[in-house]
Amino acid sequence: MIIASNLTKQFGKLSALDNVSVNFTKGECIALMGPNGSGKTTLIKCILGMVVPDSGFITFNDKNILHNWQYRQHIGYMPQIGRYPENMTIGQVISMIKDIRSAYNKSFDEELIESFGLNEILKKRMRTLSGGTRQKVSASLAFLFHSDVLILDEPTAGLDPVASEILKEKIKTKIKNGKLVIITSHILSDLDELATQVIYMQDGKLRFHKNINELRNETGQQKLAKAIVSLMHNHSA
Repeated sequence: MIIASNLTKQFGKLSALDNVSVNFTKGECIALMGPNGSGKTTLIKCILGMVVPDSGFITFNDKNILHNWQYRQHIGYMPQIGRYPENMTIGQVISMIKDIRSAYNKSFDEELIESFGLNEILKKRMRTLSGGTRQKVSASLAFLFHSDVLILDEPTAGLDPVASEILKEKIKTKIKNGKLVIITSHILSDLDELATQVIYMQDGKLRFHKNINELRNETGQQKLAKAIVSLMHNHSA
């Protein structure tokens, strides 16, 4: 579905992406992992068209995204920190995003809006919301359009345990329905539950891309964190 081929991106002397090639296929939940500064965010921004690589290219359903911005209609994106007009209400923000994408999306998935109880506080202004409620708004917007691809950046950060479980169940449903889900998270217990594949990046390089069961079998570790530590230790030995 999404193929990144030989991506390179420099920011001054910093090599954010160093000849990265990776495939993302539908029906998978891919954990995009690595330390801070590893290139994860730059890769996501390249997929979203927010950053143009210096070399290499990305295809979405076999079409180069460089001159094909319409592919974005198929992506639901949840940023790590959602930034919205502070004086708008939750309801106004939701309506605004619906209007922006109305040319391509005629039906909406409002399950999370209801499950999170946002339908009961639609008149609250964004400036009054807690960080957790902002996260709920961001998640609800990401899932609103029945998107084929969901890119979720630290999706459960700041959510209370009940809201976190609601979101994880929603993600599982999307995977079962054949959607592609890409998650970055430092809450590795969430990824243990959700991920079917793991991409690990470091210093702008792709270190490995493995099926999670393959990773567990290779390392003898069931927990994702321990499996990654074991694999990286073996590679450096």
